[in-house]
Amino acid sequence: MEYFLLSFCSAFLAGAINSVAGGGTLITFPTLLWLGLDPVVANITNTVALWVGSLSGAFGFRKRIQEVKSLILPFLISSTVGAVVGAVLLIKTPSQTFKSIVPFLIFFAVFMLAFSEVIRRFLAKFVIQEKNLPLLLPLFLQFITGVYGSYFGAGIGIMMLASLTLSGVHHIHTANGLKNLLGFSINLLGAFIFIFSGKVSWAYALFMMPGFALGGYAGAKISQRFKPKVVRFFVIVWGLFIGIYLLLVE
Repeated sequence: MEYFLLSFCSAFLAGAINSVAGGGTLITFPTLLWLGLDPVVANITNTVALWVGSLSGAFGFRKRIQEVKSLILPFLISSTVGAVVGAVLLIKTPSQTFKSIVPFLIFFAVFMLAFSEVIRRFLAKFVIQEKNLPLLLPLFLQFITGVYGSYFGAGIGIMMLASLTLSGVHHIHTANGLKNLLGFSINLLGAFIFIFSGKVSWAYALFMMPGFALGGYAGAKISQRFKPKVVRFFVIVWGLFIGIYLLLVE
């Protein structure tokens, strides 16, 4: 029972982190590995449980989302198409192959988190200089985010903030609201496909779902009152540690 309680606590923490800074998968995925799950099973189980956190996070930002109604449908379409591609790729990837690339996926997520402010400032300046930037570019980036989101997931929050910035959404709380909604669509569709893969550890998934939901809503409320820098720093350090550890034990 203590293993299931640990999975619940890690999901609560990850749900809050996803709403505040992103990178919650860097908490839950290593936890599931430590609990003895196969890497692909751990990643799929995490995705199946994760969508409720994105949904509750989006609910916490619901007033902000109303500010960008016109962007919801095109970004949802690009997100879900990408999610289907990423989910199929993950199911087709052998466990040993996935295990060998996990450290590099984690390092990529850490990089996105560590340099998120630099990326955001650069993109904001780019959009100002290119006022007539077509929506096709941010939508393509969101498609790539959907693929990566279903395949692994850690760091997609920063990738989505990048695509939203390119589309002209500059207020961080508004972007976070739409980010949570898009993350919900990516994770829900991925979870639906994974349900039929036979690779879901349902015992852990069912314990993690309420953890993600409670953590996501709490994080959405907290993020609008406090700066997320401390949380982001913790996730970056933790991600580096896990990435290096997994790389060394290969």
